[in-house]
Amino acid sequence: MDLQILPLAITMMAGPQIMSAIILVTTRSPVRVSLAFLLGVAVAATLGVSIARGIFALVGGGSSMGDPSDSGSAGNIVQLVLVVLLLVAALRNYVKRATIEPPHWLGTLMDAGPRKALTTGFLVILLMPSDLVVMLTVGAHLEQHDLGVAAALPFIGLTVLVAALPLLLLLLVHRRAVRAMPAVRTWMNTHAWLINIICCLVFIVLIL
Repeated sequence: MDLQILPLAITMMAGPQIMSAIILVTTRSPVRVSLAFLLGVAVAATLGVSIARGIFALVGGGSSMGDPSDSGSAGNIVQLVLVVLLLVAALRNYVKRATIEPPHWLGTLMDAGPRKALTTGFLVILLMPSDLVVMLTVGAHLEQHDLGVAAALPFIGLTVLVAALPLLLLLLVHRRAVRAMPAVRTWMNTHAWLINIICCLVFIVLIL
């Protein structure tokens, strides 16, 4: 896995994903529920990348998706399609910025237990359109460079590490983290549209 793909792990957790992790560290049992959440994220990211890799292997009929230097190769065509979709998503977020709000289900995480945190970590990766785009990008990269899913382990590991940042902050600087998390959550609630646009632009830069 080259350095072009690794930064996508950061954007995997942008938006409701990292907000979920922040909310979970404010629950009554932050360590237990956060660890369950991280397990869900790890399983979902691994499964998602594996499925994406399989999809592009089938699309290519078991053959290579082409030389990355060939602008007409299947791999590069897929990447261009993803760029177009990301541009449309960014434009949509800007146009509807006044009405975009975080999902209502985020509020239900305040009383989440380990089981719900595990389910949330799993679904927040597999069902988020932005993460699906990222995992498709990683899958296309793996197929184009004839790499197995094992090559994506650094990407998966970094995704889990980003998801673990709120918990790590809580463990390292407990008092400051407790005071800061509500403010961070509020800012992300009011700037969800901006976060989404930034993610789209980061995807585009990394893909190109």
